[in-house]
Amino acid sequence: MPASRTPGQTPDTIELPEPSLQSDTSVEMALQQRRSVREYSPAELTLAEVAQLLWAAQGVTHPEGRRTAPSGGALYPLETYLAAGDVAGLSAGVYRYLPALHALERVTAGDRRTELSRAALGQSPVWQAPAGIILAAVYPRITGKYGQRGITYAHIEAGAAAQNLALQAVSLGLGTVCMGAFQDSAVVRALGLPEDQVPLLILPVGHVE
Repeated sequence: MPASRTPGQTPDTIELPEPSLQSDTSVEMALQQRRSVREYSPAELTLAEVAQLLWAAQGVTHPEGRRTAPSGGALYPLETYLAAGDVAGLSAGVYRYLPALHALERVTAGDRRTELSRAALGQSPVWQAPAGIILAAVYPRITGKYGQRGITYAHIEAGAAAQNLALQAVSLGLGTVCMGAFQDSAVVRALGLPEDQVPLLILPVGHVE
């Protein structure tokens, strides 16, 4: 497997719709309505919805590269992946989110939700949802400065990114759930991730049943 790459334009890069900075849902209302949703309707997601969710989790919000979620030392050890099944205008496959470009880079072609569900101990939300967002860590990016404590900082960042995504899902009329029960190595194989990355969370996302 190749090592993690620096974000950049490639032939397989897909530009995403620009994120919206306005909503009819207040932060307070999103907090009040947020629930762990494990059942989804068959309705597909739009590319704009996917783009908004990815931006909420790890989007760039400052000219110096600062993102929506705080990161220890602004070192950003997380990688964000989309396991797309039923997303309008996007072929099924695994995609890496490129925050600096607000774009997707294809990693693996084909629907991998069934394989990902097996890696997640057969949990049905993973294959039932039209898409899943996976947060993975590249620990050396942050342990080089903070030592073993950097692992804790990466986990804190993943929690912040996941909550951002969950609140954004509420604003979009969607549902999601944070899932940590899975076999790390099986997730890496299912998604075709680099071996230096450790999956931390799977967040299936879709329309509420």
